[in-house]
Amino acid sequence: MSVLARLASDVPVTPDAETARRWATEELLGAEYHQQASLFSRLLDWLAEQLAGLRTPAALDPLAVLAVVGVVVAVVVVAFLVAGPVRLSRRGASSRNVLAEDDVRTAEQIRAAADAAAARGDWALAVLERYRAVVRGLEERAVLEERAARTAHEAALAAAARLPDLGADLVSAGRTFDDVAYGDVPATADDERRLRELDQRVRGTRAAGSGTAQPAVAAPR
Repeated sequence: MSVLARLASDVPVTPDAETARRWATEELLGAEYHQQASLFSRLLDWLAEQLAGLRTPAALDPLAVLAVVGVVVAVVVVAFLVAGPVRLSRRGASSRNVLAEDDVRTAEQIRAAADAAAARGDWALAVLERYRAVVRGLEERAVLEERAARTAHEAALAAAARLPDLGADLVSAGRTFDDVAYGDVPATADDERRLRELDQRVRGTRAAGSGTAQPAVAAPR
């Protein structure tokens, strides 16, 4: 009704009901009725309005300062909620590799790090390093292609295809790696023992070109 009243006051004629409805519809279809500022923009505008009243030292009373600080904190929180998860998800996606690109340690060196971590009761690090040793050992034996950008699950699936008799244990070990590294699941001494035994079994198993994996036969000395 307010739109109709304004239209009637602006036009020197009195429209009939059909014309009035058409004018009202055309008016409400205007872009100005459909443009809404984002929440972040509205917060910034409101903050600017509040700061506009603090141009002189006399206006800086404690309550006003607290109000402004509260608004600034709110703006920061909103900005983090909007941009933070995106940034973290991108970073997380690139940091889930089993072996870092700059990790040039041999399998034996990684095993030594796993042993040292287990000796001091750091089961989480021991589990992570032991699985890395498994993957690096398979790369050194050319069972797996040397590739830094490989997740624990991808490494487990690729290894299981070459070592089918150990496939289920390799996939389980990859899941344990992810749970400990990214799922905040505490590692235990039993987890470390299980991966250490798997490492030994993997080292003693010959990769299958076709068919099933077979125990490796030690060469005579």
